[in-house]
Amino acid sequence: MLTGEFNHSIDAKGRLIIPSKFREDLGENFMITKGMDGCLFIYPENEWKTFEEKLRTLPLTNKKARDFKRFFLGSAVDGDLDKQGRVLISSALRAYAGLEKEVVLAGVLDRIEIWNKTAWDERNAEVEADIEDIANDMEDLGLSI
Repeated sequence: MLTGEFNHSIDAKGRLIIPSKFREDLGENFMITKGMDGCLFIYPENEWKTFEEKLRTLPLTNKKARDFKRFFLGSAVDGDLDKQGRVLISSALRAYAGLEKEVVLAGVLDRIEIWNKTAWDERNAEVEADIEDIANDMEDLGLSI
């Protein structure tokens, strides 16, 4: 299970250390792609395959479905860890997520999100201010705490 928050730096070549806790759950094969809210998503191979199967069910005749597939699949790249536990984030993905130096890696069960540290802090402040409303919405979706 991918959980937790880790602060790291991305180097000038675009390499990012993946925390050892996450490396264990990611395994050797994983995918990196654009994510929602301006972050990147890293999926372990099994979760990526599940996501791909869901994408396959979307109708080709639906424009939003085609755009959704393009968004995630068009930017997806295989992740490859070096001996130091670093992964190279492509310049296109770094630009999309605004990754320059300080980043946050957050485990969210089935994937890791990579955020620009400033964007992460701002987003968290918004969520903390609205958590009661968010919790009420989750109850409407069948999740109560």
